Amino acid sequence: MKQTNLKYSCLIAVLYFGMNVNGQVAPKDTVAKEQKIEEVVLIGYGTQKKENITGSIGLVTAKDLADKPNANPLSSVQGKLAGVNITNIGTPGGSPRVDIRGVGSLTGNTVFIVDGMITTDISYLNPQDIESMSVLKDPSSLAIYGAQAANGAVIIKTKTGKGKPVYNVNSYIGFKKVTNIPKMVNTDQYIELYNEKLMNDNGSSAGSITRANFAADTDWFNEIFRTSIINANDFSATGSLGKLNYYGSVGYLQDQGNLAAGQGINSGSGFNRFNTKLNLSYKITDNITIGNNFSFSKMRTDVAQNPLLDAYNAPPIFSVMNPNTGDYQFFNGYSIPNPRAKLDMYRSQVRQERLLNNIYGELKFLKDFNFRISYSIDSYSPSQYEYTPTLTYVPVSSQEPSTLVTRNYRNRNYVWDNTINWKKSFGNHNFDVLAGFSRTRTTVSQDYWSSRGVNYDGTNGSLNVANGTGQLYVSGIDRDDLAVDQDQQRIESFFGRLNYDYKGKYLVNASIRRDASSQINVDRAKVFPAVSAGWVISKEDFMSEQNVFNLLKLRASYGELGNPNVKREFNQNISIIGGGAYFGNTGYPAATIDQFVDTNIGWETTVGKDVGLEMALFNNKLKIDAAYFDKDSKNVVYTVFQGTVSGAANWNAFRTNAYSFNNRGFEVSVNYNTKLSENVSFGVYGNFTSLKNEITSVYGGSYLETGASLFGNSIVRLQAGQPVGAYYGYDVAGVFQTDAEAAASGQAGAKAGWFKFTDQDGNGVIDSRDKTFLGSPIPKGTYGFGVNFNIYAVDIAVDFQGVFGYKIYNYNRERRFGNETWDLDMYENRWQGAGTSNTNSMITSNQLIIAPNSFYVEDGSYIRIRNIQVGYNLPKSLANALSVTKLRLYVSAQNPWTSFKYNGFSPEINNTDRVQMGIDNNIYPISAIYTMGMNLTF
Repeated sequence: MKQTNLKYSCLIAVLYFGMNVNGQVAPKDTVAKEQKIEEVVLIGYGTQKKENITGSIGLVTAKDLADKPNANPLSSVQGKLAGVNITNIGTPGGSPRVDIRGVGSLTGNTVFIVDGMITTDISYLNPQDIESMSVLKDPSSLAIYGAQAANGAVIIKTKTGKGKPVYNVNSYIGFKKVTNIPKMVNTDQYIELYNEKLMNDNGSSAGSITRANFAADTDWFNEIFRTSIINANDFSATGSLGKLNYYGSVGYLQDQGNLAAGQGINSGSGFNRFNTKLNLSYKITDNITIGNNFSFSKMRTDVAQNPLLDAYNAPPIFSVMNPNTGDYQFFNGYSIPNPRAKLDMYRSQVRQERLLNNIYGELKFLKDFNFRISYSIDSYSPSQYEYTPTLTYVPVSSQEPSTLVTRNYRNRNYVWDNTINWKKSFGNHNFDVLAGFSRTRTTVSQDYWSSRGVNYDGTNGSLNVANGTGQLYVSGIDRDDLAVDQDQQRIESFFGRLNYDYKGKYLVNASIRRDASSQINVDRAKVFPAVSAGWVISKEDFMSEQNVFNLLKLRASYGELGNPNVKREFNQNISIIGGGAYFGNTGYPAATIDQFVDTNIGWETTVGKDVGLEMALFNNKLKIDAAYFDKDSKNVVYTVFQGTVSGAANWNAFRTNAYSFNNRGFEVSVNYNTKLSENVSFGVYGNFTSLKNEITSVYGGSYLETGASLFGNSIVRLQAGQPVGAYYGYDVAGVFQTDAEAAASGQAGAKAGWFKFTDQDGNGVIDSRDKTFLGSPIPKGTYGFGVNFNIYAVDIAVDFQGVFGYKIYNYNRERRFGNETWDLDMYENRWQGAGTSNTNSMITSNQLIIAPNSFYVEDGSYIRIRNIQVGYNLPKSLANALSVTKLRLYVSAQNPWTSFKYNGFSPEINNTDRVQMGIDNNIYPISAIYTMGMNLTF
């Protein structure tokens, strides 16, 4: 059992129904039971009372985001919402991966609609500026966004002002520490294993090493990690000036990162963000309102060349510095870089200024109509440099001139929305009709410069490509070899929605959207319908005498979505053959098409169904939300084997609408809140989600072997009947204890101490036909639970979060090419002779024994204390004496403890590529974060 921590949590939500505020219209005999808040939830292009929602929508409030030491607001609600799996990333400023009810697509991301602006990245957004989030989970809720929402959508509303001026100061400071660092062998143990490997591989001790030749005993993880500081300070003002409502804020966040910077020219892994926010609304007349939501952020990300895998591989027998030369130690005879040198000698930064501005106007007319026009722009231009100096500590024959690469990105996005809304009641019949038109454009371009021989003098100003030689400049074209992209995408949409209810008991929602996308070459326009219905049973007459249910509602939904944001390949690749055409006896260069390209890649589509039950009981103290979902993703675009096409260079990577897969499962959330006395209250919550993912069909009945590989053996196989990202290799049935047992196995070259691979086809021979599926990176279940107390002036909250049925492929451990070091578990449990081990093999670098196999597939299940926080509110009398409205002090611990069995830093693996989502390959670790902070209102 280990302990580890996690840094970011995920954004999506489960919502709490019924609270306690407004009275609502109800039959006389049920008024007392139903006096509760008419909770309003953000939906696409509007709001709706929670009680009337017929889809599955989760709500995150400002309270859920407050006082959490996370740059990205998604990280603060990990484990809080059923149906939403958030995988955090340890990199400072990095964005967590969000999967809503399984894997929706192999490309693309969850979209966020922030005050009308659609984006896939909210790293610029200060969590303190958020008033609420609505997470749209089922296709009927998402369908109003059509082509934008195939991977899920989160609507974010930032804070607004009203009334007397109120000022808030929020500040925290703390430290971050990497926990659960894998235990590696020391120098004596390494020498023992190294010499043992020589005997196992060569049957000879020739080339063995001794302690006398190696004085060092280096802990490479200790060399590259440090405990770092995290600090955030925010100030906001809110209120009204006549007809003008305002909210303004300014904030600064600094996260130093846990990679030890400052020992060379490196810039470490820190993240800084300055942001400001200004939201204004002005009521010109009773019927006309105009407004502006403005955000500006300035971010700097230090991009260290991640040395984690090198630190995992580097033998402890070498020193950081060569005592004879004073330079970094070169690992002579080892194809492993010095991790400290790699961290120190590389310098890279990304600087970005981002401006988002949303201007809107609303006109109410003919009493029941509301017209809204909104125009949003999102402009950001990150610039990045990557500098590697001449590595003087390596042999002269291997030294190369310094290299400098500079990239300037230009991203310009806009969203233009026009909606007209009609709300009308005819007796007990209530209508809410919406119609709209939307146009979006996303433009991405990049300028690329590179040169060699640039000298760094300690200032960024010296890192100028003009100071080097061999300059290369690329602009305006795609260059895959240089990772240069130029693209523009446009979507034009018409949409409509009808919300209807009868007496608040029978609910219907129907929507339709037509999207036309520039990304699609044929059938550019597609229509996405959705319908959902609900029955509020608690409002029926036969429920009027009961005193248990304040709310009892059944709901069901069906919806369709599309995804046009897929990689296209319109151009055939041309190869030049030196003597491909002959005239007489003379050969001349000739051109030929050597790849097959599908120029008619079409829409990915998602079809989903949802059935749910909502309950609020015992005067709204207990709330339960349960749902079953079934979602099919069809015509998913990705590469596939096309082995029947002879001569094609891309026979193993033909891109087309190749896959379909299904996600289905059950989710439930439970919340209980009560006041035990006037000064004591108690709350508890829990949620659980089960998930089964399965590829249902593959283009041409084929498959794809892809992802990380070793000696040509890929780890992942996409095939019908298996989950997305399933691992593929040999199933280990034990370890051969004798040479005779190995010789009789049919496993070529096997001997005592090797893994015993299972003969899957029973033909007595172990070969590639015996490979099988070894596990899935998609959790079978996720859960979260927590408790909170308010006892007079003290508040206490503890949150837990966990995952089960999840497998990790430990590629760090498998990836061996020669003399890499070993972890302590391998030393202690290795096979050393008959009867010594039936789990771990002998020490060897033989590629046949380290072929992809089940030994490297480990259980990723874990349970974590996600957050502990204790706060103290200054008594009102003392606060008033200090001329403040509120002063709260608190301490918190994030990720202080995690229980898991995985042989790595953390079982939370964030690979942004969903096909490789569970492969641990040089992943930046999660940290524990301990903070103390203050909330001041005056």
